Amino acid sequence: MIIPETFTGSKADRPAWTKLEKQLKPGDILVFDEASRMMRDEEEGMALYEKLFDRGVVLVFLKEPHINSEVYRGQLDRQIERISATGSEATDKLIDAILKALHTYTIDLAREQIRLAFRAAQWELDRLHRRTGEGVRRAQASGKTVGRVAGSTIETKKAKEAKAQILKHSKDFGGSLSDADCMKLIGVARNSYYKYKRELKEENQK
Repeated sequence: MIIPETFTGSKADRPAWTKLEKQLKPGDILVFDEASRMMRDEEEGMALYEKLFDRGVVLVFLKEPHINSEVYRGQLDRQIERISATGSEATDKLIDAILKALHTYTIDLAREQIRLAFRAAQWELDRLHRRTGEGVRRAQASGKTVGRVAGSTIETKKAKEAKAQILKHSKDFGGSLSDADCMKLIGVARNSYYKYKRELKEENQK
């Protein structure tokens, strides 16, 4: 299943990601194009990686395969397979201590490699933001208008089609339908319907 996200990892509000994270179960495979798509910053990336790793979610990074979760999970599993109980209490205690040390070493190594990947991703994001800001400043210095003109709005295709139907059918614009019937015919929510009507009246007054 592919979950499209219209916001980049650097955005605070990521509705598709929030919904997906709640649905993840152990064994689910989560694929990212690159580490920057998982994080807003380095610290969040590390915390999220460890949380999902502990939940048993398989993490795959297409551009940074060396930090795929199964790389480290496999190392931990192989360490456990190599060491078995001997029947000697003293020897088993020593083996247990060695196993714990290896486990800690592997986790620390994984954290180091993962943190480096997220740090590089954050550096790229910061560099992109700086270059974008420099481009905006250069454009403004040359007298170009950057961004949306104050007070202007972008009208979607759906809004345009709904307004056309309101103009055609609503009694307020010479049609034959009441607001309730018009809403049913067009299939828009109440708030959107009255918003479109208000905008149409404002446009007619200009």
